[in-house]
Amino acid sequence: MSTVKLLFIDCDSTLSAIEGVDELARLRGPDCFQEIETMTNAAMDGRVPINEVFGRRLEIIRPTRAECAEIGRMYIETVEPTAKAVIAEAKAKGWTPVILSAGYIQVIEPLAQFLGIEHVEAVRLEFDAEGNYAGFDQDYPTTRNGGKPARILQLKADLNPMRTIMVGDGISDLETISAVDLFVGFGGYVQRPRVRESAPVFIHRLEELSTYLN
Repeated sequence: MSTVKLLFIDCDSTLSAIEGVDELARLRGPDCFQEIETMTNAAMDGRVPINEVFGRRLEIIRPTRAECAEIGRMYIETVEPTAKAVIAEAKAKGWTPVILSAGYIQVIEPLAQFLGIEHVEAVRLEFDAEGNYAGFDQDYPTTRNGGKPARILQLKADLNPMRTIMVGDGISDLETISAVDLFVGFGGYVQRPRVRESAPVFIHRLEELSTYLN
């Protein structure tokens, strides 16, 4: 019997206080920030499909490699205060933590390294030789609704885990509820009504996960 236990955790507004794409937009000025933030909230609240805004936001911002590195540092500066201790506890109890995000892998990797998380599932951005934006992996599951549960099911088929937990704040996270043994809604930064109402467990600090890791 498999001894693998997978702890999936969203990144934006869960492991960190910020939404990475919104902070990339902020670098373009207040008008761009407001436009992108509105799109992000509409998708995270479930009012528009994720795929409708995913590529549009990137085309508007066109982030550079250097700007992505800047936001990567910001993720660490705004890390959820109890995240590092919880990840260490989870690993000590035999869990494999996995960041599962509709964010960008190059932006998230510094935070993952800081937290001691080796496995990151996120969207890869493409840059040209000068570091300018050149697109993204349009086939990656989390660029659309239903992508997070689809990726979890793929990993479950590969690894045959004995237990799975997903933690997150948005509708795309809530979509995993039937793909994992326990879905935990997170409201430490943003409380989305549909997530709060539907999650069997709802927490405000990641340290509250401790109970469910035993």
